[in-house]
Amino acid sequence: MSKVVAIMSISLDGYVADLNDGVAEVFDWYFASGAVEFHAGGSDPMTFRVSGPSADHLRVLWSELGAVLTGRRTFDKAQGWGGNHAWGPAFVLTHQIPPGWPRPGSSVHFVTDGIESAVNQARAAAAGKSVGVHGAETIQHLLNAGLLDEISLDIVPVLLGAGVRLFDRLAVAPVALGSPRVVAGVGVTHLRYPVRKG
Repeated sequence: MSKVVAIMSISLDGYVADLNDGVAEVFDWYFASGAVEFHAGGSDPMTFRVSGPSADHLRVLWSELGAVLTGRRTFDKAQGWGGNHAWGPAFVLTHQIPPGWPRPGSSVHFVTDGIESAVNQARAAAAGKSVGVHGAETIQHLLNAGLLDEISLDIVPVLLGAGVRLFDRLAVAPVALGSPRVVAGVGVTHLRYPVRKG
């Protein structure tokens, strides 16, 4: 069965966005931490410029992904990824499908019947590969429901002091994690933690 993997860039003090919902401080490492080009796919492809270790980390992680699961807030902030996410079919957990969606030729799907349904649909679409998860609230819901298998964090050396915390509302704490795989990049440290079950 495919893994469900939370993937987020985060400040050292645990924030994924600042008080104004800005993410520049936690995402700048994608564009200014090295000379190695990493090409993202999808409808709106970007070219990241990262260090060698970060490029290796991204190649391995992204090659494992077959679908993405996220919440409506992340979908809105990303403007629907132009209709096609770089990781494959996207499943957006929402109470209401946004106007103008679904769109012809898009691989974005909306799930209105709960998080377990969203995970099942994303896993089926991933066809044996992993499901990448975006969004603090969605990640918290998955942890609370015992549906998350791994947490992949890109920790940047900045202290935001306030904003959107990644692990703000955990109902089942403490959550036990296994030993991480660690990759030291330039301007970022990559950690992959298995989530212990039971």
